[in-house]
Amino acid sequence: MNETLKRSISGAIYIILLLASILYSSESFFILFGIFLIIAIYEFCNLIQINKTPSILFGILVYASVTLFSCYNKVTTDTINKIFNSDFDFSINTKQLDLILLVISLVVSIKCILFLFYDKIQNTSISSKYLYLLGYIILPFIFITKISFGIKDYNPKIIIGLFIIIWTNDTFAFIVGKSIGKNKLFEKISPKKTIEGFIGGIVFSILAGYLISKYYIKASPQFSARSIMIWTSIALIVGIFGTIGDLIESKFKRIAGVKDSGKIMPGHGGILDRLDSVIFVAPIIFLFYQILNYVS
Repeated sequence: MNETLKRSISGAIYIILLLASILYSSESFFILFGIFLIIAIYEFCNLIQINKTPSILFGILVYASVTLFSCYNKVTTDTINKIFNSDFDFSINTKQLDLILLVISLVVSIKCILFLFYDKIQNTSISSKYLYLLGYIILPFIFITKISFGIKDYNPKIIIGLFIIIWTNDTFAFIVGKSIGKNKLFEKISPKKTIEGFIGGIVFSILAGYLISKYYIKASPQFSARSIMIWTSIALIVGIFGTIGDLIESKFKRIAGVKDSGKIMPGHGGILDRLDSVIFVAPIIFLFYQILNYVS
């Protein structure tokens, strides 16, 4: 089987699996991304050379507990109150938890951006490596599940729209960069990325965000302008920070001396290779939603 066919088949399976899990139910979506998280942790542990088993167990524990508590807070609250015959409100705890996790993830995101300019990861302490694992891998997967709820209930269109924008950015950054790209974006980390491709990816992402808000989300007329603003803003965030996420993962791979993070997807590499943009973008999109909710 030639490389192009292999890449096409594995890519199609990935997209079908992803869309089916998102559209079927919130539970199937959370389970699939829980599986993706386990694979991502395994791949990341290989890259930075830390113990896999405790890292995977820790990731599963954090992902499961936070997702269940946050996304099913009302059900959890009602169940606990029924068992203990009380009327305690846990919602404030959820907001505090979100804030704590968001601060940790954003601090690690800044650390990851600075990491792009480091020379060697070998000088990084074990504690810093586990901090990367928590803030760069585990927490972003949690924020992906949180984003799917938007401001209120589970909405598969939000996640599908986000992935469409990410795929648009990646595709057109490649096409524009290959066609007219001359100026390197960050040559020592990713020699093929160009400034022209970066700008082209952002422009087409914003166009995709506009089309998603107008024809896919289909907001009511009084909210259509606001919906367009939200989705074009998300597209801009994805275009900028998705590219940074891609560069960060490339830096980890470059120092580890590998081309791909894994081999689970023939022709594409590992799960981290497919999700490097979305996991870096997720906490920032979640923050964006919280700001919108607060302003509203």
